[in-house]
Amino acid sequence: MGTAEHPDGLDAVVVGAGPNGLVAAATLASAGLRVLLVEAADRIGGGLRTEELTLPGFRHDVCSTVHPLALASPALAGLDLGAVDLAGARLRLAQPQIPLAHPMPPRSAGPPAQAAVVHRSIAETAAGLGRDGPTWTRTVGRLARHGLALPEAALHPFDLPPHHPVALARLGALGLAPVSTSARLLFRTAAARGLLAGLAAHGTVGLEAPGSGLAALVLAALAHIVGWPLAVGGSQSIADALAARFIGLGGQIITGFRVRSLAELPPTPIVVLDLTPRQVVQVAAHRLPVADARRLARHRYGPGVVKVDWALDGPVPWADPALARAGTVHLGGTLDEITQAERAVVQDRHPARPFVIVVQASVVDPTRAPPGAQTGWAYCHVPRGSTVDMTAVIEAQVERFAPGFTERILARHVMGPAELEEHDANLVGGDIAGGATSLRRLLTGPRLSFDLRRLRHDPRTLLRPPWATGTPGLYLASAATPPGPGVHGMSGAHAAMLALAEYRGHGRMRE
Repeated sequence: MGTAEHPDGLDAVVVGAGPNGLVAAATLASAGLRVLLVEAADRIGGGLRTEELTLPGFRHDVCSTVHPLALASPALAGLDLGAVDLAGARLRLAQPQIPLAHPMPPRSAGPPAQAAVVHRSIAETAAGLGRDGPTWTRTVGRLARHGLALPEAALHPFDLPPHHPVALARLGALGLAPVSTSARLLFRTAAARGLLAGLAAHGTVGLEAPGSGLAALVLAALAHIVGWPLAVGGSQSIADALAARFIGLGGQIITGFRVRSLAELPPTPIVVLDLTPRQVVQVAAHRLPVADARRLARHRYGPGVVKVDWALDGPVPWADPALARAGTVHLGGTLDEITQAERAVVQDRHPARPFVIVVQASVVDPTRAPPGAQTGWAYCHVPRGSTVDMTAVIEAQVERFAPGFTERILARHVMGPAELEEHDANLVGGDIAGGATSLRRLLTGPRLSFDLRRLRHDPRTLLRPPWATGTPGLYLASAATPPGPGVHGMSGAHAAMLALAEYRGHGRMRE
């Protein structure tokens, strides 16, 4: 490990050991190919790393913690990670009692406004939303009743005929409008509107963008279909399970080796890059057609984030006790507040009162902290590459809904855009999504072009799958390609399956 000496006789090399790279490598290896996986960091995982960021005994996920898409992913299900032995233990996902809660702004007098709560049960969620309950049942509930067909359809965006067309059509009919509009048309209460807005704010294009409702509806439906689980012991265990599966299939991993040029890799018929377009151009420009290199270089990255991890001496003192049972809490208040906060970020401004996502893993996983203590983290969006310290602003937003919160803090660890990119070069400018989650990007990825002047000279531009490049045998597998961000591994699976199809088509598959 950690050496540039590569074994001979390889069929494929995968660069980048984030979830998509790990899935791509395991998919290729399961087809009988001899695969090498190369990672720049000293540890695999990318956004699935777990470390003691604050104090000894407090285990924090450096990036991702909540994994509904992992449980719904056909790629991860096919690798049967639950059967992988991790030093005598099995990978285990734990479900919080409440997947998501969205508290409303505190009142100046009287009891706190009731939070909007997404339960595993559609009926229980609808009952808590009052007069908007029937609408939740007709919209999110109807999508959830498709079961795993819904995420399968969303995660296979280019299959023809489409997977589960009825589910996909319903999702599109509800989600293509901007959430700033659809939330008002669908719901009548501030709580339900704010809940949908908070779900949409997981994206990075603002709530006034077309298609901003797609992610919101999928995330909401997943809470009913599979829940919003967390990996016991930390998200690193998912990466470790993927690596164990890959090694069990005969794969080899080298860590601590940063690829600066494809010329540093052994010659193989397949190279898969779990890299964002900027890194792809850096390492592969000499092998890409000029037009493709230029198109990748123009890839639009999204906003950055500032993330704060806390070691706490006890539970967060939420004003609404129901929030103590929630794995994820959205702090942003009303639809208008969240829309304004995310609009500011899109316009390269720092919101005075940002939308904040809080995750409290300890409510379902006591291994994260010493007895009696808890971990927590939160992040908000900021302009890409921002150097503004948002710690006080984030903590003020938490304090707004949990008076006395800051008194519980034993230690904190802050990562702004620069620190996130240093942790993982794919997080360009602190962008954790691999690019702006616009409707066009989710449907086409970084390389499809609508430049009609170019199409006259190269009509294949519209026919080439987004995981392919202009270079035979070279494939893209990061979250910059469809179906986009999230721990699902489907970008890696799609790239690997495309590579296998072309590999077999050239008659190079070994018996």
